Amino acid sequence: MEATSVTWLEDRVAGVLAGAAVGDALGGATEGWTPEQIEERHGGRVTGIVGPFLPDWRTARPIAPYHKGDGHVTDDTLMTHALVEVYATRRSHLDAFHIAGDLVPLMIGERRWVPELEDEALILQRVFLAEKWLVARLHYGHVDPREAGVGNIVNCGATMYMAPVGLVNLGDPDGAYAEAIELAAAHQSSYGREAAGVFAAAVAAACTPGAGVSDVMAACRRLAKDGTAAAIDAVLTAVETFTATGGAEDPRELNRVVRAAVAPFDTVGETYRAPSMDARLPSRTKSIEELPVALGLVLAHRGDLRGAVLDAVNYGRDSDSIATMAAAICGGLGGLDAVPAEWVSEVTRASRLDLDAVIASMTGSVRTIAADDARRARERAQALDALLGGNA
Repeated sequence: MEATSVTWLEDRVAGVLAGAAVGDALGGATEGWTPEQIEERHGGRVTGIVGPFLPDWRTARPIAPYHKGDGHVTDDTLMTHALVEVYATRRSHLDAFHIAGDLVPLMIGERRWVPELEDEALILQRVFLAEKWLVARLHYGHVDPREAGVGNIVNCGATMYMAPVGLVNLGDPDGAYAEAIELAAAHQSSYGREAAGVFAAAVAAACTPGAGVSDVMAACRRLAKDGTAAAIDAVLTAVETFTATGGAEDPRELNRVVRAAVAPFDTVGETYRAPSMDARLPSRTKSIEELPVALGLVLAHRGDLRGAVLDAVNYGRDSDSIATMAAAICGGLGGLDAVPAEWVSEVTRASRLDLDAVIASMTGSVRTIAADDARRARERAQALDALLGGNA
């Protein structure tokens, strides 16, 4: 996609979706590991696309049979692109019933190339149990979609693919928050659902003409509730203090500051592969780790996608989702030019992604939905004017 041939809208859609895909692919290589393990494996901090953490990926535990790394996207991108397909089918705002009626059939009914499996497979065969929950509850259990997320583990599973919701509500963080909260009811509850709403709002705020990093952070702080709000505020405050004092010479220090700030709100605990006893349980005082960390890295790097993504990659833990979220927000702020072209080229090649087609589809959906929103707004204004006797 040549920058001279696209509109501002197309450029922002491209920035968000390309950013999310490359963040996912780079972060997938280090997911689940500690910063120390990452540096030991790669001979220092990761600075780009790297191979799998465990070379014998077909049989290695605990992550077999997934070929992470080498530019392969993970389930974050598979689910994001599936939601793009649902928007393309419906050309309207979505609710929890569309997750049951449209997204779940895509997960179980259409084979597609899954890079980490190096084969065509169902999305269901790649996603983890928290996402398989959608199929169990909605397809087999026939649970009310608005209540299906209750009982699932509380994690970032619904948040990781909510960027398209921000795009169809670009410029309207409140609308994005409300739509994502509605959609995520089919998948998550508690702070897992809340994070989905705030992430969608962050993307919508980023994709507002003239918006900057501060506008995104203000929208997130204004809309977030309960533990999610507290975690975001703690991380952003820590980052603001860190950057105001000039940061640190050690590039590892930012991640240490961010992790320390989010740790009191994270139920997983310090050992990511051995979660604590109360991990991922509903709570009004806790938060998923990934979204506050992503926001903190975006703030620290002032919206620079490369810097935010590489810190997410070297953070470890759920690095692919952190990088996905940070990159989507940065891509919304800066458009496609914000995303390193060499990363886009390698990830689309390695993952066999037709990213241009996904971007074109999403752009078409955004245009149609925005036009309908504008029409309804005019009709609503006319109705209010009549109701108020022409004094509006």
